[in-house]
Amino acid sequence: MRALSYITFFLLLFSSCIPTRIAPNIKEDKVMVAKKFKKGLPKRSSFIFEDPKNANEFYQFINYKFKLNDKDVAWNAPFIINKEEYYLSFHEVERTSSTINLAPMIIDAALEANEVNPVLENLYTSRSGKWYVVLTVNDQDFKDCLKDNYLKRDEIVTFLRQLRKEYLSTSNYNKYLLMD
Repeated sequence: MRALSYITFFLLLFSSCIPTRIAPNIKEDKVMVAKKFKKGLPKRSSFIFEDPKNANEFYQFINYKFKLNDKDVAWNAPFIINKEEYYLSFHEVERTSSTINLAPMIIDAALEANEVNPVLENLYTSRSGKWYVVLTVNDQDFKDCLKDNYLKRDEIVTFLRQLRKEYLSTSNYNKYLLMD
């Protein structure tokens, strides 16, 4: 029984890692203050979703969809909902997950005790990242349209959900060049 507990202890020790930072999982989308999601973003309510596509794909999508011709694509791109004009800005941001891996540290400590140089230093920590698109929307008076108390917030969130679904399901943005 004692041998089994030692084996279990060592299996847990060698397979364990300690997370130091965890990138959030956003299943669909989330509306929250951008600055709380990632430092350096504006202190405005935002619509956030995970972006599984390559870098700058959302930029290209918005550029083609709203026919912006690479002019002010990420800042105040105009769009219309129910005959009212709004302005969309976005950021593509990365959040990383970091872990400390105990097994390589223990193995290297044992090697150093036997006067052998550490060989697993590169494996002490691991990082992986997820990319997110963070959208903010202003009206013509530059009011934050995603705030809870904004009168037409629900319409705008519905539009952004449709935009997200369209972006994630579209692979060729050139089709927007042919549409009018």
